Amino acid sequence: MDDRQFRQLLSQFGFSWDGYRKVRRGVKKRVTRHMQQVNCRTMLAYFSLLNEDKQAKEQFNRLMTVSISRFLRDRQLWEVLETDILPGFIQEDHSRVKIWSAGCACGEEVYSLRILWEMIGRRYGRLPELEVLATDMNPSYLDKARTGVYSRSSLREVPEAIRDEYFRPMRKGRNYAVREGLKEGIVWREHNLLFDSPGTNFHLVFLRNSLLTYYEDELEVPAFRNVINGMAQDGLLVIGSHEETPPGDWGIVPTGLHPHIYQKKF
Repeated sequence: MDDRQFRQLLSQFGFSWDGYRKVRRGVKKRVTRHMQQVNCRTMLAYFSLLNEDKQAKEQFNRLMTVSISRFLRDRQLWEVLETDILPGFIQEDHSRVKIWSAGCACGEEVYSLRILWEMIGRRYGRLPELEVLATDMNPSYLDKARTGVYSRSSLREVPEAIRDEYFRPMRKGRNYAVREGLKEGIVWREHNLLFDSPGTNFHLVFLRNSLLTYYEDELEVPAFRNVINGMAQDGLLVIGSHEETPPGDWGIVPTGLHPHIYQKKF
């Protein structure tokens, strides 16, 4: 599959060339393999199959997911979460804090959050109950997240002291496993946010480097509406450092704490 054919594929199903351009090599390989498995020798035949066969389309959508991530990715964001956002939930005296990681990939973001929550707990003592829902449409990513084993490169932004406390080295330090206690309070669920929100009244939603990167408006706008509908009043939304919210009035405003954190106001 050449780039011209790949761009045709993206255009046909509402995906963004700008989003996939840098990661297209691996995605093209996966899609080409799928075409061979379903005996489609031309793009036209493949388009026809995906439009007619629900199971094939679901598999195609999974193949289009991208799992590139790291622990504590975008350090400035995590500093704001540690010093302002998460302590704010504690000071507001919530009995329970609901957090949704939408498009959680292999779980690095979710475990980063759990690490911060434990660190903050040492300063504040008693913490609200933490309820974390981590969703992705790719079940293989969720399986890896549940296992909690990662390559050393995934931890390159993690300070050594945090790594030593919250991770266990494996295979002579080439891989690391998250400490079992970090898995508490996390529900991993297969979900496609193009269809609906997996819940309501989330106090904090992570929507980083997924929907707003890889989809065009025809898919992005209704899916983003599902995300907003899932947020609590005054809930916070975090998007990626190279992303923008879709045009329109979504009832969210910048917090001023970080350029990519927004608050739901109406």
